[in-house]
Amino acid sequence: MLSRRQLLIVSMLVGGAAWVGDRAAEAQTAAPSPPGEVAAELPDARLQGSGRLRFLGLRVYDARLWVASATVGTDGATASLALALELVYARGLDGLQIAERSLSEMQRQGEIDPSVGQRWLAAMQKIFPDVQAGDRITGFNVPGMGARFFINGRLKGDVRDPEFARRFFAIWLSPQTSEPSLRNALLGKSP
Repeated sequence: MLSRRQLLIVSMLVGGAAWVGDRAAEAQTAAPSPPGEVAAELPDARLQGSGRLRFLGLRVYDARLWVASATVGTDGATASLALALELVYARGLDGLQIAERSLSEMQRQGEIDPSVGQRWLAAMQKIFPDVQAGDRITGFNVPGMGARFFINGRLKGDVRDPEFARRFFAIWLSPQTSEPSLRNALLGKSP
């Protein structure tokens, strides 16, 4: 039979082992390898930051920002940077709603001419599918060209408009984002 003191020591050791296990697991996931499409499009990609989007307490997706040589700064400027934003969905969402919400968030960066907005919306509606839990959309900023999108590792389409790309990635990286804590996590800033 163990004394109270011995039980306390054992529980501290077990708790400490669990903490070490959690920290070891965290260390293993802290620097994941880029997915195949990121490794192919950005051979020197490294993870700048990652975070989770929740809505009303429900997990919507996990996001990772992959960069090649330069780091996205606090101004959120991405026009000249090769980068990838990977979203791994935790629940099913309608592709048309993803496109509409994306355009709405892009408009937070400033007014968009209605005809341009309709063109961008139509392009996103063609590219963004309905997603299920575990599906992955990876968007690439291609400097001087626009944006390229992969769905679950397969090329789905391009939007050949640098202004579209700037506005699209600003959804997450601009100081005007609707999700500042996710932005900070993607930029690798402490909370």
